[in-house]
Amino acid sequence: MLDLYTDYLIASFGPTTATGLSRLLDGQVSHDQVTRFLSDHLKTSADLWRLVKPLLRQVESDDGVLIFDDSIEEKPYTDENEPVAWYFDSSKNRPVKGINFLTAFYQVGEVGLPVAFDIVTKTETYFDAKKQLTKRRSQQSKNALYRQLLQVCVHNQVKFRYVLNDSWYASSDNMKFVHLHLKKDFIFAIKENRKVAVSADDQKQGRFQAVKNLNLPEDHPQQVWLEGVPFARLVVKQVFKNDDGSRGTRYLVTSDLTLSADRLAKLFQRRWSVEVYHKSLKQNASLAKSPTKSVVTQGNHLFASLCAYIKLEGLKVKTKTSPFALKSKIYLSALKSAYAELVKLNPQPLAA
Repeated sequence: MLDLYTDYLIASFGPTTATGLSRLLDGQVSHDQVTRFLSDHLKTSADLWRLVKPLLRQVESDDGVLIFDDSIEEKPYTDENEPVAWYFDSSKNRPVKGINFLTAFYQVGEVGLPVAFDIVTKTETYFDAKKQLTKRRSQQSKNALYRQLLQVCVHNQVKFRYVLNDSWYASSDNMKFVHLHLKKDFIFAIKENRKVAVSADDQKQGRFQAVKNLNLPEDHPQQVWLEGVPFARLVVKQVFKNDDGSRGTRYLVTSDLTLSADRLAKLFQRRWSVEVYHKSLKQNASLAKSPTKSVVTQGNHLFASLCAYIKLEGLKVKTKTSPFALKSKIYLSALKSAYAELVKLNPQPLAA
């Protein structure tokens, strides 16, 4: 059933429902069978690992990187429950209602694979005295989930050298966990107000200042000590042009003191692949096209979308064709079939 459902998600261009799959297969699979499949026990990251492991072992190498990022599957018309809640969407600069999930995304060469994931669940209610509102929150922070997924990846012996993520996951605890506990290197973006010391002596004396005040030359690595982290790192200032023509500044830090500015920038650029992954999940694997309502069916649909994405990456390896091109090919085939069916009906020509 998972094979049938994931194929349906890849082939579909509209809402994905149990009735829709049953009709597609001319009743060979009933609506109830699909519903029972989605309502079965909630699939987890361990289930995903069993499915992605064969393809991962085929493509992985020591040059692989692990990228962490979260995304929101918007569900504006669905009642709130443990996974469906309000979250701030930085891309839209406003709160949205949906399912927030975190992915450990493995990238090597032209291939990217989700190797672990978790869904944020807001199971506790509390009263926000400042806003005079009752709100919901998760028992675990996303940073705690991040460290759990990292530990899972190491336990599963995923080959990688660097961990990449944006400033949201660049906490001192995460830096220490990656470098000291897991013995791996990281490349993180940090905020411009992050406190740093420019020498070991300044660190010992507690003389820290915001990284933006260092007057760093562009693309020139400098060794620093971040507040709350006991080991030295390199920081590089990058200046770039935004789409609107304005200029932006980004600060990157790494635990690998041997990296040049150019090498560091090229490695961090690989983080963009996780954005493509999120886009592909929504456009090619029907992530946001299911009207599921319960905690289990919502979680299992998300799981199936991840599996559909893995299928597409497997096809990319086999055919050397991107998932977006494959989806376009499927759409064109469907359009030709629809046109042929219309021609059979012999519609009346329009009057002159």
